[in-house]
Amino acid sequence: MDSSDVDQAVTEMARVLTPHESADWRRPAGALTWSCWETAAHVAHDLLAYAGQLAALPDSAYLPFDLVVRADASPRDLLRIATGAGRLLSSVLATAPAAARAWHWGPTDPSGFAAMGVNETLIHTHDIAEGLGIDWRPPEALCRAVLARLFPHAPAGDPVQVLLWSTGRADLPGRPRPTSWLVKAAVGYEAT
Repeated sequence: MDSSDVDQAVTEMARVLTPHESADWRRPAGALTWSCWETAAHVAHDLLAYAGQLAALPDSAYLPFDLVVRADASPRDLLRIATGAGRLLSSVLATAPAAARAWHWGPTDPSGFAAMGVNETLIHTHDIAEGLGIDWRPPEALCRAVLARLFPHAPAGDPVQVLLWSTGRADLPGRPRPTSWLVKAAVGYEAT
């Protein structure tokens, strides 16, 4: 996965949620305990954190910084912040050599950071859409790519449903829904 995948996911987030900027974003985001507002801020935080990691290339921990979104930020502001953070990640991905490694539970390559950025954007856009009553499905091609990179042992099936199941957001027939999950995109990491 690469910068174009991040661009596509962030553009899709803005496309789906922008028409609903005037909705009550203090409602819960789907089944999460976070509000839609908090969930959008979380997406921006993670995209920025991934960009920082890949730009600085730390080898043993996350950089000690956090994105703080002011409490008076509107949903429009949140979408702009998430879009900006996504563009920062995309820009870093576009210039990072394939051999670059930065820490995320081990040495993670640019493709892993791209996949994590797309995953966070898609699943949390789904959460926000559910919380706001928007009928939306993440793009199938992006879900398929995320599954291949981050969840290689996921069961076969509709990539959208399988990604939502893999992240505890949907049921799959005959399989218990995961109650926790942790993305480990480090090179050489074997997901179980």
